[in-house]
Amino acid sequence: MIALTDYPAIDLQFESGSDGPRIEALLYAALDDFQPLAIQEHESADGWLVFFRDAVHRDGAAAALRRLEIHPSLTLTSLDVPDEDWARRSQANLRAITVGRITVAPPWDVPDAASRHSYPGSRIPDPVTDHIVIVIDPSMGFGTGHHQTTRLCLSLLQSIEIAGRRLIDDGTGSGVLAIAAAKLGARSVTAMDNDSDALHNARENVERNAVIVEIVQADLAAFTAAPADIVVANLTAAVLRHHASTLRRLVAPHGVLIISGFSPEELADVTAPFDAREVRTAAEAEWAAAMLRV
Repeated sequence: MIALTDYPAIDLQFESGSDGPRIEALLYAALDDFQPLAIQEHESADGWLVFFRDAVHRDGAAAALRRLEIHPSLTLTSLDVPDEDWARRSQANLRAITVGRITVAPPWDVPDAASRHSYPGSRIPDPVTDHIVIVIDPSMGFGTGHHQTTRLCLSLLQSIEIAGRRLIDDGTGSGVLAIAAAKLGARSVTAMDNDSDALHNARENVERNAVIVEIVQADLAAFTAAPADIVVANLTAAVLRHHASTLRRLVAPHGVLIISGFSPEELADVTAPFDAREVRTAAEAEWAAAMLRV
């Protein structure tokens, strides 16, 4: 019998050579329909361990991957991983990373109070000029800042005026982008996700960083809110295309939509449904992001 703390998972192995980015993009698209909780890369860089909320989603994903025959080198094994603290253990070696003037740090690697990231005396930090430190406790919510898509979104957020504006973070995961927006001076921030575990982690991170963020549990297809000046959606190519009209409705006239979670090769197909009047792009390794003015 499977213990209550076991997590259904799929161990994926594939070639990490020149076909690696294409294989990964196809895997992300195929897995998206089955709501993976997290994806842990093998230390040997030859595959992933993908966790699911239950065996039904795991088995459905495995069957879909076998049907798709994504690559001859791809092999998969279904298994149940014990220990409910797998996410924390798998990320125990994470260290702080810096994007522009934002540092995202796990609790065990927060910059020293005497470093350049601290604020002298009792001065209130300036969201427009000061260095910002965000403490994120890795859990089942995506978004430690170490993935390229998160870093791309953090970079694009710093390239526009945030202070005094309203922002929605769709698919917030750990809440890192919503917290960044709040620390950059946003007037109000709403963080939405359909995963209760991710939202629990997001609430803890919001409290840890002493910011005000509205947390909402909802499916993107059914999510309704007053249009915001800025909308961030770090999702997947398939989800962005499918929900383009919903995301566009969430952006106020002359607002900004920042999207990520796709490869540079998918950029044109992902951005086309949004019919943006201006598109600015950024890329890191095999990942891309776009800032759309709609």
